Amino acid sequence: MQNDVIIERIVALRKEMNHAGVNAVILPRTDAHLSEYISDHWHIVRHLSGFTGSAGTMVVTEKEALLWVDSRYFLQGAQQIEGTGIILMKDGLPDTPSIVEYLCENLHKGDTVGINGMLMSIDETASLRSRLHESGLKLDVKFDPIDKIWEDRPSLPSDKIFVHDEKYAGESAAHKIHRILADTHTKGADALFTSALDEIAWVLNIRSNDVPCNPVATSFLYLAPTGSTLFVDEAKMTSEVAAHLKDAGVAVAPYDDVQRFLAAVPKETVVLLSGSRASGAIAEILNGHFVKGDSPIAMPKAIKNEVQIQGIRTSHIRDGVAMVRSLMEIEQTVNEGKKLTEIGVADILLKHRSASDMFFDLSFESICGFGPHGAIVHYSATPESDIEITKGNLLLIDSGANYFDGTTDITRTIAIGTPTEDMRHDFTLVMKGHIAIATAIFPEGTRGAQLDGMARMPLWKEGKSYLHGTGHGVGHFLNVHEGPQSIRLNDTFAPLTPGMLTSNEPGVYLADRYGVRCENLVLTIPYEETEFGKFYAFETITLCPFDRSLFQTAIMTPEEIDWVNAYHKMVYDRLAPALSASEREWLSAATAPLVK
Repeated sequence: MQNDVIIERIVALRKEMNHAGVNAVILPRTDAHLSEYISDHWHIVRHLSGFTGSAGTMVVTEKEALLWVDSRYFLQGAQQIEGTGIILMKDGLPDTPSIVEYLCENLHKGDTVGINGMLMSIDETASLRSRLHESGLKLDVKFDPIDKIWEDRPSLPSDKIFVHDEKYAGESAAHKIHRILADTHTKGADALFTSALDEIAWVLNIRSNDVPCNPVATSFLYLAPTGSTLFVDEAKMTSEVAAHLKDAGVAVAPYDDVQRFLAAVPKETVVLLSGSRASGAIAEILNGHFVKGDSPIAMPKAIKNEVQIQGIRTSHIRDGVAMVRSLMEIEQTVNEGKKLTEIGVADILLKHRSASDMFFDLSFESICGFGPHGAIVHYSATPESDIEITKGNLLLIDSGANYFDGTTDITRTIAIGTPTEDMRHDFTLVMKGHIAIATAIFPEGTRGAQLDGMARMPLWKEGKSYLHGTGHGVGHFLNVHEGPQSIRLNDTFAPLTPGMLTSNEPGVYLADRYGVRCENLVLTIPYEETEFGKFYAFETITLCPFDRSLFQTAIMTPEEIDWVNAYHKMVYDRLAPALSASEREWLSAATAPLVK
């Protein structure tokens, strides 16, 4: 994108700010549902900055424009905003002020900060208002000038909704609503309102294609014993979906009616809102008759039932077969001296995954970073950045798919040609951390933050680290990033519970050289019960070999080597029946035992 276009757009925004008496505006990269992945309509940050990452917040003042990004996007963010005048703020580093710290330090008493109240959670809005007030600053929660400055702004998605069959979901929408409302009542509320698209899709057993790689339907949901309502664009409905919702006791109303509906909810009706997933604007409408609490949907959605778990296992066999065929094709193409680029690798992955009639979409845009691009944590190849895969460096592939019976997410780091000892050493350190998580045994109530250091310790001992989380929750034919659980340094306070599907993906990144990340999905399962209580473990679900040429066995323990060998045997045993003779031969070599 031309830099002068970006500059013109920021100038236009400042004109609207001046007209409204707003001295600074905060623009989160999200939507009215506080989603991580968003439709084109909500790509405000991309429109104003050129930054394409999945997380980032812009702040525009009368004199400066700034972009806060986390460690995944330090390199990418710097590259994409170069020449625009926008300042990159590396969030999470000790020397980087938070957004509110920056505003309090750079604005004057009496100045106003503007936000669109639908784009910030209740908790975030309350914290922001409090901090600004302490510094004599005001908050305008109704500042939304984007339609005025974005002339060709895309419309909200109108893709049709479809029913996610109970044979995959394992539970009817009516039954889910019943138990969600029972939990809502225990939290002191009469009704529940959610704007979280993954929650709505899960509760109602509906899916759509509104957000790339996220099979959700743009909507709001109000659940109450006296009657439940889905707020959605009529153009998205079908007769089948209408009948399905009616059977579940859910009425349908226009998407834009949600605020008017909530304003008319009787004052004696107490509505439960999630402090982190409901917007501050919704809380203002329900002021005086809402309670704030954890979403009663989050844990039931995260804890997969037996039908879902079987689907997850089946989908991972299917995905493993696709990965084997992809890795074989990549290897053959390079060895034959044929041209292959990063985008070409992504195309190969899509070709083999989409061959299945259970395939719906990718679960995220494939990350295929060769050499230095592998050090950009969430690198996305473009026609401009696309480079050829040649011998002498590492190829990092992070990819996955949404199948009707499960969601996959896998990362493999592959040596193209002969790896250096540094590459092998760094890869093995990462794998030692990966194995530590995979083999962890932990008591009931353990949270991911309590395990996270296990993945980092081999790197920390050598003065190396990574700044992203070690693991995130994964949905069931839903979003690839879901909570409430995670494995990361900052605690999310959700205990790892049997039935939860979580990623295990430590890494290390050497700028301008290469990146290493090794990711499998793991299912929390019961391990044993003793006089000290219940203990849990992880079952590794992902099925695909790690690159044997990258293991430096001299720094591995016998137990670590045994784990790799046992994992590779499982991969071969489960995938071989679905492979041809030549594919089995390749997989047999790829899963041959490591020797100390």
